Amino acid sequence: MNVSTIEHFLHTQVQAWNQGDKEGFFAAYRAAAPEGLQIEYVGRGPAGNGWPVLEGMWAQQSAKIEIEEVALIINGTEAACHNRNKLRGTSVAIETIELYSFDNGELTVRYFVRQP
Repeated sequence: MNVSTIEHFLHTQVQAWNQGDKEGFFAAYRAAAPEGLQIEYVGRGPAGNGWPVLEGMWAQQSAKIEIEEVALIINGTEAACHNRNKLRGTSVAIETIELYSFDNGELTVRYFVRQP
């Protein structure tokens, strides 16, 4: 996966999330991870099958959180994002550092979450 494809995926999934577009959000992930998705919340246990994690994330958080992209760095087939997850209707924000590794159709995501 090249830099422009990775950048497109990262911006597309955030845009779909913020617009409440579940179909677009999951389509972006399916395109980026046709061979599998692993997601880890660092410090909360090992990485696991990412598809049920995404489903749970969407069900529990999509209506509550708007994502602001603060910084994005892409090197080769890996990306690091600093996102600000703003609780809608409040001044509360949850900062995350998100690491994405793209490997032959498999995507591994590691979330570092700073609670407010």
